[in-house]
Amino acid sequence: MSMLRKLNSKLAETTGYQIRRVPPPPGARTAGSLGAVPAPRGTRPARPEPVPEPTAVDPAVDRLLERPVFILTSVRSGSTLLRMMLGAHSRLHAAHELHLTGIEVYFKSGTPTERSLRTLGLGHEQLEGLLWDRALHRELVKSGKQFIVEKTPGNAFQWRRIAETWPDARFVFLRRHPGAVARSWHEAVPDRTREEAAQRVLKYMESMEEAHAELGGHILRYEDLTTDPAAELRSLCAYLDLPYEPGMTDYGSSLEGAVLGAGFGDWTDKIRTGQVQPDRPTPAPEEIPEALRAMCRAWGYL
Repeated sequence: MSMLRKLNSKLAETTGYQIRRVPPPPGARTAGSLGAVPAPRGTRPARPEPVPEPTAVDPAVDRLLERPVFILTSVRSGSTLLRMMLGAHSRLHAAHELHLTGIEVYFKSGTPTERSLRTLGLGHEQLEGLLWDRALHRELVKSGKQFIVEKTPGNAFQWRRIAETWPDARFVFLRRHPGAVARSWHEAVPDRTREEAAQRVLKYMESMEEAHAELGGHILRYEDLTTDPAAELRSLCAYLDLPYEPGMTDYGSSLEGAVLGAGFGDWTDKIRTGQVQPDRPTPAPEEIPEALRAMCRAWGYL
């Protein structure tokens, strides 16, 4: 007989009362029941250094996507325009900025979970690759198209992980006059000085140069895209092994259902017109910040 039952037996004999647990309020869930609200998680554990895996990614086993397209570019470089034009192609789905590399997988070191998954050849980065691929594949399947395009500017700093995750990925490098990029970003966030804007966009561009030197890919200039969009898109489609479609230059119909708002790209009135608009005049040589002059020369703007 348990202690509680003994106690209740004596209480009943002497007082006529017994001890009972207070029932939970209606709708409440206990910790072990289905639908129970989990306790708040503690501080996320520090993630260990990646463990080198003996085998590379096998796209036939590890990936659902085939030949995804990644636009590597800086902020304020016209990637939303390019995304809308590519999304108007019947075989390309160009989602809004997905910021996938910000999704991270954690599990505690030295636990049965870690040992079990590593036995399968799955560490943190391998699991992240599976998750990123599934998220993009889900978006692609919903669209009913063949290939997905991802244009988050932050991907410029994650190009190695992206190339490792999708060995068959294709890369498009969208360039714009570095001085125009810095000017646009300073105007978008006025409390950022011109010098701060120049230094920040330079980091994007330097990373783009590193990626192109190692990965190769198709280089496209924003100024050329806005001057002769049909010619530039024909060249890009040839790189992607796709036929050019004239409707890509008049992308207005694909605005329906697009995500419009901060954090997903540039959604000013200019992009909402649904047609390519002329670019602003590029900065005069004396207006180019000193920090960007070398990149302007490397990209043929000086």
